[in-house]
Amino acid sequence: MPANGNRPLKLQFGLINHDSRYLTAESFGFKVNASAPSLKKKQIWTLEQDSQDTQVVFLRSHLGRYLASDKDGKVTCEADGHNSDCRFLIVAQSDGRWALQSEQHLRFFGGSRDYLSCFAQIITDAELWAVHLALHPQANLLSVARKRYAHLSADDGEIAVDMNIPWGVAALLTLVYLDGKYCLKTCDSRFLSNDGKLLTQSGRATAYTLELKCGKLAFKDCEGKYLSPMGPTGTLRSGRCSKPGKDELFDLEESHPQVVLMAANGRYVSLRQGVSLAANQEDETDMETFQMEIDKETRKCTFRSSQGNYWALVAHGGIQSSATEVSASTMFAVEWLDHKVALKANNGKYICIKKNGQLLAVSDSIGRSLFGLTSGFLISPSLHSRVRLHGYTSTLNGSRAPSDVFSLFCCHLWSGEDEQLTLKLINRPMLILRGENGFICHHKNSNALDASRSVYDIFTLQFSNGVYNIKGVDGRFWYVNSAGLVCSDGEAPEDFSLELLEHGRLAIRCKNGKYLRGDQGGTLKGDGHSLSSSALWEY
Repeated sequence: MPANGNRPLKLQFGLINHDSRYLTAESFGFKVNASAPSLKKKQIWTLEQDSQDTQVVFLRSHLGRYLASDKDGKVTCEADGHNSDCRFLIVAQSDGRWALQSEQHLRFFGGSRDYLSCFAQIITDAELWAVHLALHPQANLLSVARKRYAHLSADDGEIAVDMNIPWGVAALLTLVYLDGKYCLKTCDSRFLSNDGKLLTQSGRATAYTLELKCGKLAFKDCEGKYLSPMGPTGTLRSGRCSKPGKDELFDLEESHPQVVLMAANGRYVSLRQGVSLAANQEDETDMETFQMEIDKETRKCTFRSSQGNYWALVAHGGIQSSATEVSASTMFAVEWLDHKVALKANNGKYICIKKNGQLLAVSDSIGRSLFGLTSGFLISPSLHSRVRLHGYTSTLNGSRAPSDVFSLFCCHLWSGEDEQLTLKLINRPMLILRGENGFICHHKNSNALDASRSVYDIFTLQFSNGVYNIKGVDGRFWYVNSAGLVCSDGEAPEDFSLELLEHGRLAIRCKNGKYLRGDQGGTLKGDGHSLSSSALWEY
């Protein structure tokens, strides 16, 4: 695993035959066909490699069963393990398509609709499959040879491969699928040309065929050459190699959300003063940026700095970015409070902000940042006074105060601002959302949004004062109409809140407090009352 701790993405894809139909694993009877016109759940296959022979692959369906062929060429998909009939070899073609050969019987797999077999002795057009990646298209790109990450170098107008940890929005690359080939798109919406230049429009020079070698990816350009990092900064462009070696191989890794956090004092949480965290900076740099890594089981998260260290709970409730490994003390529960968040440490206390900006996990609840409760009195360490919770008068710094003054005083002190942080997602300026039925895309015949497409549209995410506005490709904004439909032709921005709830998934809350969800017909609606699976989106 690389130094940044991110996981390489599992290679999931659809296989398209010569009739432009996808290989499909049906839910009933474990049958397979090639009839589907688009890539959805039943058309997604996961590639697994043999641990002893990396040339041998297994194709697992969405049901967890494996594609297999017997000696007569009969194809099934009901095997629940890696038996000999499930072993295939990938024979890559010059145009990027695959021929799948049974290792056991040395026959090729092909056909159309319900007529699939693995009995062909030679490769024809019927035995060739185009590969359509099904993973989320936004990821970090790791060079296998250099063990460095690609990122946009805006000053040099190139993609450089010299980053130890993929940090900030510049490290986010988007794979754009066009006519069976892929383009690499930077965070400022430019495409990588094979000569290393960044272009505003895609074309022949920006289109690459994906090839698989030893579980890694290679990008072959229109001239039959491969992308590789060149020179001291690792400028990404096509070299002279017509066969991919180690220098031409890459891993795609999941891109965790990276955020900045602003306290009620209007300052960003920062590490500029050392390992101790404090909200005391006015601008956003790498020292104010933290990577949220959400645990799949507990849904608690860690916060990682650009130096690779984790936030950790230390003595007396202090929070420092000093841990080198994940442990119980580095895990924080995130509570989403409309446009803000509160963080609870492993000691059961909420993080609050002291007057000097220091972060301490000492609050019992949101709204009791400076005060404890004992014997009917409210204790303030900062005022060295006590305030009786009941009664007509109260003592404040030795003087008596009427109950209405006391009430105002308590409202101010119990406002909860010290525990509330504004969280801003910084590394998704281009937003691609995929739900349980497919990607969110503009509807062909209306201003509503479709949430069940096999292709995706790229939307622009804008942040302002704790809320987000989402803009379509035509520069107009998302909004929820009176019928609850999410439309994309708004003249004025409408506010949405993002909640990063699960590993790789978020929820979007409308200004009416309800969640965006995809209904069974594929329409995106703003009427979700609860966080069901239809309201969670890969991003």
